[in-house]
Amino acid sequence: MKIKVGFVGNFYVAEQLLTSNEVEVVFNVNDGALAYQLFDQRGADCVVTELIVPQLDGFGLIEKLKQHSSTPRIIVLTELKSEVFVLKTYEMGIADYLVKPYDAQALLHVINSPASRVISKPTARSIDNSRSLDEKLSNIFISVGIPAHIKGYQFLREGIKLAVDNPPIINSITKALYPTIAKRYDTTASKVERAIRHAIEVAWNRGKIDNINSIFGIKVYSNHERPTNGEFIALLADKMLLECAY
Repeated sequence: MKIKVGFVGNFYVAEQLLTSNEVEVVFNVNDGALAYQLFDQRGADCVVTELIVPQLDGFGLIEKLKQHSSTPRIIVLTELKSEVFVLKTYEMGIADYLVKPYDAQALLHVINSPASRVISKPTARSIDNSRSLDEKLSNIFISVGIPAHIKGYQFLREGIKLAVDNPPIINSITKALYPTIAKRYDTTASKVERAIRHAIEVAWNRGKIDNINSIFGIKVYSNHERPTNGEFIALLADKMLLECAY
């Protein structure tokens, strides 16, 4: 009997397995919420998911799948190589954490094998030390609960990168930083400001204040304190500078 596998992240590797005699691809979507709905309707023995997907991110999907009456085996297949996320997802109960690129035959072997909890080489720690600024910021945003599909995610990341490249720009956030981002994304400065503010609000509303504080190593904020756009951008830009992101 074929193993029923669902894919979340619009994986090309899923298309390669459509003709496999060992697995049946029951869904291949790029939407965490839709993936859960399809899983609930069709079932699956195994779910292979990215961590950054729209609507419901990989962490949220894992949490919901683990609470389902028919919990599948869960495999993370992602470009995110932070050891923090590796440990977090294993603590949530996944079977394997694999780092892209990963070919179809190798994935097929993992699907058919007992959970090994072995991260694909090179190790997460060695890759983590050389990851790019974009990846560092993506990891932070996921950790604090800012979903990748909202506009503020991209605007906030761009703002932090601008502040890393040119620290004084943070002192001209409305006259320089917002307009610069707006020009790059063909929008208005006011829409950039609102989108960034919304992204920060989402993080606070998700109650991941401890994750935010852990990034800085001290208690910067409480549940009742929400930073302004400028404060949040300045804090993360300063952290990136101290870590010599560039």
